[in-house]
Amino acid sequence: MAPLDLSTHTKVMIAPPRLNLRRNASYNNYDKAPLSSTSARFNFNHLLFSPPPSPSLPVLVPRPKKSPAKVLIARPSRVLRYTLYLATLLATFYFASLVFRNKESIIAVWPHFTTEEFEMVGQDALPDFPTPIVVSHSHSRAKWTVSIPHDHDFPLSVEEYAGMGSKCREVSAHTRELGGKAPQTHQDKLKYDAVDEYFVDVHEAERSGLLPAAQHGSAAGKTGHFVGLNWESMAGLPVCKSSVTYVLESSDAGLGTAVMSMWMLYGLAKHQGRAFFVDDSRWAYGRYTDIFEAPPLPDCRPPPRHQMLPCPAQARHLVVTGTTLKDVFPALMAKYHRAAGTSNNLRDLMGLARSGYEALFKLNGDDQGFVHNRVKELRKQQMDRDPALPAVPIIGLHIRRGDSHPLEYQYRNTYIPSEVYLSKAQELVSAYYSSSEAHDTVASNRSITLIASDDPAVYKQPDFSDALIAQERIRLASKEVAPREDVDPHVLHQFKDEGMGWEGGFFASMFWNLGFDRKHNGHANGASSGRTEAPSEQTLQLRSYMGRAYMLDLAVLAGASDRIVCTVSSMGCKMLGVMMGWEAGIEGGGWNNVDGEYPWAWMN
Repeated sequence: MAPLDLSTHTKVMIAPPRLNLRRNASYNNYDKAPLSSTSARFNFNHLLFSPPPSPSLPVLVPRPKKSPAKVLIARPSRVLRYTLYLATLLATFYFASLVFRNKESIIAVWPHFTTEEFEMVGQDALPDFPTPIVVSHSHSRAKWTVSIPHDHDFPLSVEEYAGMGSKCREVSAHTRELGGKAPQTHQDKLKYDAVDEYFVDVHEAERSGLLPAAQHGSAAGKTGHFVGLNWESMAGLPVCKSSVTYVLESSDAGLGTAVMSMWMLYGLAKHQGRAFFVDDSRWAYGRYTDIFEAPPLPDCRPPPRHQMLPCPAQARHLVVTGTTLKDVFPALMAKYHRAAGTSNNLRDLMGLARSGYEALFKLNGDDQGFVHNRVKELRKQQMDRDPALPAVPIIGLHIRRGDSHPLEYQYRNTYIPSEVYLSKAQELVSAYYSSSEAHDTVASNRSITLIASDDPAVYKQPDFSDALIAQERIRLASKEVAPREDVDPHVLHQFKDEGMGWEGGFFASMFWNLGFDRKHNGHANGASSGRTEAPSEQTLQLRSYMGRAYMLDLAVLAGASDRIVCTVSSMGCKMLGVMMGWEAGIEGGGWNNVDGEYPWAWMN
């Protein structure tokens, strides 16, 4: 046979000698493996053309895990993608319609008050009730202010004022978050007078278009009653640049707290150059001018009522009530201390209250004349002796009972005993004569004791039998025990109402129910019981008499006494310290507290 010429058949493949090409035979690369790895017959021919591993077999190398970024890049399902597309399209059309409908539209956010929590609710219109809101234009950062409808009554209700402070703080914090600012630290919160850069006043918000300006005919139905303000004479005056308005309405029945707060606010307003107004439209004691003379008026008129805000303290026109005082007073005092640069806080407090006392504590015409004559009479008794001897000291005792209990622990559930007052008075008399140049042992114990109390029973105590009552122009009535009548128990008699007396002192529950029918006496507190019935004219007149009696007591004690003994737990005692002054009362020893070792302070 002739040899095969390979040069002419280039596409012919030569199979390895041991490769089995039979179609039906299965390939196994272990068939020709030696029984022993040391066998001399072992070779690598069976590995030359090994087929790839079967795809049905598991991969020997583990698959690499996907990174988190690739997981996010993964395409969502078709339904989810279409839903997102639709929501984006609808939102775009909504905001576009707002812009084209009103280019100056205001996006307002205000808190929805439920129990003790706030929920921020976004709207494109202003609320129809007073509340702080967040306002912004599309081209400016978010700011916050207090929105009061132009036709809303002034002043606001006690409930509306009570929740306004916490709402303002919540909206202020929310505005900082919208501006990308971190929450305030504890150090920042202690800076009460720090200016809130995100707050915009109502007047400025109206000028910049953040709030709509007041329209003609949108005035409030009730605009309040500013004491001593004559609208006809003030019509031509300009609007005050800044002001503080004190609203005489609170759930506190005490007259002293309202008067002392008014003194403090007047001093702060005067220091800051603000105009000061007093509103008595809903005062529980009736008209302000029935007790005091009208306060001095500034040379400007009050602003529109919707611009008078209860918070924050930096508002241009600030409204303060007995309910909101605790929210704004720390900021006002911090600003005062920083501007004054003094370190004696108690003296600063008394100085502010003293300026208010000198400007505002002027009793009405008849009462002021009575006080003048009464003080003059007592001073005359003081000098009715040998001119060579020192004048007889007048010791004033202010004894508060009722619902005001002492701060001292052992008397916290009762009252300071009468012996404590008399012991302190005798100590002051001895110190008075020992410091005098002319000393008379015979008359060294002689003194005049004045006494004033809210409890008529105190005047009848044997310990105070030699004391003089400060004033008897207006006295609280006591319930005299009427002799028991012998009546026939088998006959129906006409009911006689039991007489009312003030034994035990002044109680808030008795004050709120004064002049009302017996059906109302179940309320412990008239302000918190939700009573909607307004007090009658007779009720206001009775309350006014009570207020006049308390102010007459304080005026006579402060005007005639050389030394005063009282309990600092009562507001009347604090007021007597202010009326005597820091030099004469605190440094000179004229004001003396027998309720523990506490100094003079405005608040306990």
